[in-house]
Amino acid sequence: MKRFRQYRTTQAVRDQWADVPELTPQDFIYPYFVVDGKGVKQEIGSMKGVYHFSIDTLLEDIAQLLTLGIDKVLLFGVIPQEEKDERGSLAYSPDSIVARAVRAIKEALPQVTVFTDVCLCGYTSHGHCGLLVSQESSSRAGALVQRFKSSRGMLEVDNDLTLPLLVEMAYQHALAGADFVAPSAMMDGQVEAIRQRLDSDERTRHTRIMGYSAKYASAYYGPFRDAAHSAPSFGDRRSYQMDYRTRNQGLEEIEADINEGADWVMVKPAMAYLDIIQRATDRFTKHPMVAYQVSGEYSMLLNAAKEGLFDEWSIFHESLTAIRRAGAQYIISYYAKRYALLTNQH
Repeated sequence: MKRFRQYRTTQAVRDQWADVPELTPQDFIYPYFVVDGKGVKQEIGSMKGVYHFSIDTLLEDIAQLLTLGIDKVLLFGVIPQEEKDERGSLAYSPDSIVARAVRAIKEALPQVTVFTDVCLCGYTSHGHCGLLVSQESSSRAGALVQRFKSSRGMLEVDNDLTLPLLVEMAYQHALAGADFVAPSAMMDGQVEAIRQRLDSDERTRHTRIMGYSAKYASAYYGPFRDAAHSAPSFGDRRSYQMDYRTRNQGLEEIEADINEGADWVMVKPAMAYLDIIQRATDRFTKHPMVAYQVSGEYSMLLNAAKEGLFDEWSIFHESLTAIRRAGAQYIISYYAKRYALLTNQH
């Protein structure tokens, strides 16, 4: 009989045999939602402990984040509905909320590594991640693509017409000083198009790309869409985000992003896709793997802990360790700040 309990007798023994490295603050990327105004720090109702920040309060919070050892942030811009249009014009303005936030961070806290989300959904009046066109005018006319019924008739997201807008958005973020741009719209060819534009300008050649490479059409995004004011006004995103019933498309998407020039790759969400993270990590060993513990995963665990169903620290420590065990080198998590605060107490 093989005896295994000898590996678990005391905490010291368990620590000795644990072969997954403990997470450190440097392993996290902390997401922020940035809004216009001054003195704004407003908690998001569906995501307790997560806030909308104006740029001035954002800088204050990042300064506190640095004291905890977290030096990487991911920025999402949030604008009022009345400022949105069908093309998401404010997404790629040189004076966009994200471009201004990047410039402010780089001036005040240059040691911070800044990632910016590149997608139109938070800036379009319809909430989709790309340009909507009528069935008749689509550049993919005749293709078997998902169409949405609206007051304008049958519409679809046009992949190729969206690419130049994503490219310009990424380019403006890079000019502002972003270290990484992170295209998340799941448009085919987005990484290649952005890489070509960045490489064409000496000022932006150094900017790296973190691909939202395997991004699934997931119900776990619900709280984020409330936070970013980015829910589709009609239809859904299943025609461009991945079907979670597939085994291999995620690996194919990651490989395509790498071939197109992505420096880092990502699986999103994390907890329900640990198999994809592990398979991708085993296969693509030269590119750092990022996993996104998304809003629904965060809120589900936090709310259940607040209801007394389990201990908050224990459940987050277990879930984040599982993501690391699957192979993620970096984790985007809304719990990162709290994790760093509590680490010394456990």
